[in-house]
Formats: sequence, C-alpha cells, structure tokens
Amino acid sequence: MALPLHPPIQPMLATAIDAVPEPDSVDGGWDYEPKWDGFRGIVFADGPDVEIGSRGSKPLTRYFPELATVVAEQLREPCIIDGEIVVRTGPRGRERLDWDALSQRIHPAASRVARLAAETPASFVAFDLLAADGRSLLDEPFAARRARLETLFGGVTAPLHLGRTTRDPELARRWFVEFEGAGLDGVVAKPRAASYRPGTRVMRKIKHHRTADVVPIGYRVHTTGHGIGSLLVGLYDADGVLRGVGGASAFSAARRDELLEELQPLVERDASGAAVQGEGERSRFSSAKDIGLVRLRPERVLEVRYDQLEGGRFRHAVQFERWRPDREPASCRLDQLERPAAYDLDDVLG
Repeated sequence: MALPLHPPIQPMLATAIDAVPEPDSVDGGWDYEPKWDGFRGIVFADGPDVEIGSRGSKPLTRYFPELATVVAEQLREPCIIDGEIVVRTGPRGRERLDWDALSQRIHPAASRVARLAAETPASFVAFDLLAADGRSLLDEPFAARRARLETLFGGVTAPLHLGRTTRDPELARRWFVEFEGAGLDGVVAKPRAASYRPGTRVMRKIKHHRTADVVPIGYRVHTTGHGIGSLLVGLYDADGVLRGVGGASAFSAARRDELLEELQPLVERDASGAAVQGEGERSRFSSAKDIGLVRLRPERVLEVRYDQLEGGRFRHAVQFERWRPDREPASCRLDQLERPAAYDLDDVLG
C-alpha cells in the first residue's frame, strides 16, 4: 500500500465520565458524536487494496468482505479512516443496531463468512481520518481532520456513512436519550484542538448505566484456579422461568476469593455431595475457552449495574454492586428492566 502509515494502528480511546462536558471545559471546545455500539475498525484503503484492523490489532478484513469491496469501489483516494463496523436489522422505520448479528460475523469458516456477508451485511460509520493526500494527519487537530473527512465522504452511499457531529451540548444530551432506542451506546466528546494519539484516552465517553436486581445461577472459577472468574445471573420471565441474562466479571483478586466463599452455601450438590456442573455459553471469539460452570441454587439476590439490554440479555458484562438480602429471588423479573423508546437507526445515520 502506498500509504504514509501501515497497520496495525491502535485507535484513539476514551475515558468514561458521568455527563456531557461543557464546551468551555477544554481548549478549543468539544465535538460531540453518537457512540456507536459495534466493532472499532481502522480502514486502510488504497484503490483495490483494503485492509481493516481492529482495536486489538486483529485483522477484520476476511470477516467483512462486503465492506472491503464497497470501500475499494467508493473511496478512490488512498486514505486511513477510523470508524465503527455495525450491523443494521429490523423493519424500515424501526431499524436498530444488532450486536448479536454482528458478533456472528466472526467465524473461522469461509463459507459461513460469505453466507453471513449476504444475509447480514455490515455498514461502516466513519468518524475520524488518520491519513489522506499521501500524508499522515495524526498531528492535525481534530477539527481539521473532521473537515477533510467530510470532503472525502461527500459522495459516499450506504453501507458507508459519515457519523454525525455537533458542537451543541444540548443536542448531544438529546442524542444520548433518543439514540439509545436505535441501539446506540451513548455519546463521545472529542477535543477539537487535539491531535490523534493512538492508544491514548484523549476522548470522553458518556454511557448509559442502570441497576437491576438479579439472581446468581452459576459461576466459573478464575483461570488462575483461585476464586470466582465470572458469575452468571438470571431473571424470571413472564412464565416464571429463570433465564440466564448475562454475567459479571472483572473482580479484584481479593474479591474473587471472597465471592467464592460467599457462594458456597448456594452450590447445587448431587447425592454424593459433589458440586453440580453446568455449561455456559461458548465464546465465538475463543472456541477453546472453558465454558464449564458450577450451578447455584436461586436463593439470593444481588444488585448489578448495566448499560444496555438487547433482547432479553444484558448487552455487556454487568458490574457487581451489592447483595440485596431484602429482595426475594422470585421478584427479580425481566419486566423490571428499563427499555428505551424505539428510535429508527436510519434517522441516526441521517
């Protein structure tokens, strides 16, 4: 490729904050953008040669051949673009992002990749430009990079999109509320005067956070062999069936051991006194991952913090907040969870 930068490039990152920052809280002010809930992708385009890198430097090109094709067709100028790979599903007027369909796209079989590329084609939303005109733009302020990106994307059509941006914090706060109904994840604020710093948390992100009372139904031992690695949680549906809705993880070493001790009275045991083993969900990203878990009797309640619900499951891993001895497990139902008002994804993409 005749580009001034070469893969892999780590994308610029964001630090989580609680609210949309005011314009005067950073030199040069902020540009506010919707926070897309997909796979971060750095696209290297030079005519027919297209490569797509991920946040973790994992090449994504083979998993999204339809994107590589359309980038080669529509972007005639050599460039490097930072953006998000998403999958859109739903009827016209009620489209939204579909994380499950996007996750299914990561598959080792070429035949399945080809089939899914046709059945659930991906879109790419561009929001930054790292190189163009044969030179690196990393040292340019974001305001200049954004202006050049708007020129570059002036004539593109779906499935390539130019992400929205605004300098109005009130509009950003409205996006934060409304766009969740289309499956988006919150709002990002970018300093207009900042250069592009790969792997550095220059931006700010404001995400949705809520709490829910759930029932612990199983756990996996940590990969070190000590303490709790992850905790599977469930909620009762309208028919009174307890269903797995996600998991909590990322405990400190001390908390892993504490949780293991706290959960022992709940462990299901067979007639011989041995712990009953179950099976969790196999990761599509690591087929060799240990999926065995120890089953727990549904007798306690804990409060967790979560950001989004997709279908009947938490979109990301939840965070353990505290035990709730004042709650009965049977009262932990799916219908307690707040669901955002629907919003058409096509309106978000503009």
